[in-house]
Amino acid sequence: MAELASLVQRLEVAVSRLEAVSGDGGGSAGGTSCLGMLITSPVMLISGCVADMMKQAFSCQRQLLVTSSCSQKPSDASLTALLAPVSKVIQQVQTFREQNRSSPLFNHLSAVSESVPALGWVAMAPKPGPYVKEMQDAAQFYTNRVLKDYKEKDQKHVDWVKAYLSIWTELQNYVKQHHTTGLAWSKSGPVASASAAPPPRAGPPPPGPPPPPMASSGGSGDQGPDTRNALFASLNKGADVTKGLKHVPKDQMTHKNPNLRTQTGPVRTGPKPFTTSKPAVTAAAASRKLPPVLELDGKKWKVENQEGVQGLVISDTELKQVVYAFKCNNSTLQIKGKINSITLDNCKKLGLVFDDVVGIIEVINCRDVKVQVLGKVPTISINKTDGCHVYLSKDSLECEIVSAKSSEMNVLVPGKDGDYTEIPVPEQFKTVWDGKKLVTTCTEIAG
Repeated sequence: MAELASLVQRLEVAVSRLEAVSGDGGGSAGGTSCLGMLITSPVMLISGCVADMMKQAFSCQRQLLVTSSCSQKPSDASLTALLAPVSKVIQQVQTFREQNRSSPLFNHLSAVSESVPALGWVAMAPKPGPYVKEMQDAAQFYTNRVLKDYKEKDQKHVDWVKAYLSIWTELQNYVKQHHTTGLAWSKSGPVASASAAPPPRAGPPPPGPPPPPMASSGGSGDQGPDTRNALFASLNKGADVTKGLKHVPKDQMTHKNPNLRTQTGPVRTGPKPFTTSKPAVTAAAASRKLPPVLELDGKKWKVENQEGVQGLVISDTELKQVVYAFKCNNSTLQIKGKINSITLDNCKKLGLVFDDVVGIIEVINCRDVKVQVLGKVPTISINKTDGCHVYLSKDSLECEIVSAKSSEMNVLVPGKDGDYTEIPVPEQFKTVWDGKKLVTTCTEIAG
């Protein structure tokens, strides 16, 4: 389990590089409270608070792996209690991100928040490795933004992205090697419990236990040569092998006496089939209800936590302003005038109508949203969204629509008579090698 110890070292490297990012007199975050850092220097929040949370998360996971290496797998209830410390830290990181949306390092925070649920692999079976990769991919959406913003400006941010993503790459390799089908537990020792902590160990914990030996059908008794010889001797009796069987009278045969089937008593069962219990560590716990927000914060219009509100309107706009809508469900929003950009994040069944956007409109992590442009927009980006209807105007027919990891997307184009023609955005593609490069084309499902 030396790989896990190296993960913490990589985390410290990422933290140190982020501290350098926030430098210019920022100094070390040691000994400074989270609140103090947010007041004196907002860019220090990741290198301070979030770094401490991540170190705590890896420490909790290491403790769990130590427990699994010397204890037998507990019941589902006890397992949930053992996973609680990791789950708690994951929730703290995600809450911290939501509370600091105005941070200049919000994309860094989002990358951490989207990827930290990867530590929940301990509750994933039978494929925990791909789950870690999935969380890493979620983080890359935001790390790509960091690279885009700082690639030509500050190499320190680029170094941080590489160091941070390498943490999850190494974790994935560790999980594939030692916990291929799920968290490996010891076959001996006491049953693990949240109250009984394992004895302290010096240095990193040992690797996971080896695969169990091939189980024989002879039960848990002695399986030595004498036992096998006795078995073969019995088989060599031929037809006489059945002489030792007890005769069952007809009145005790359940297939001839249905009443016997309803009687209660001990029932012999075979091994339980493999089941995957609901993960105790989830990507996001049920969040508390937050107050709705509709306000202008600097150059950003914040529209957050709107539930079932029809007729939201932003009218006093300027070209340099942006609109950010977050967790708005079953609502409608109209934006008047010409603004810089619009972002819809984690919205469900939201209807958006706007006049003009000079930059881009982004739809991220949404479901069943409708977007209508009355004027012009150069680019519409749709990412990780299920269900998105885009209504174009006659002046916006040349806009580019870029989509990734999304489904059920439709573009509605206006006709001469004012009616709209609905055209689905392709979701299935075919890629072939033409001898020099990969060529990808859209395909249609036959049927």
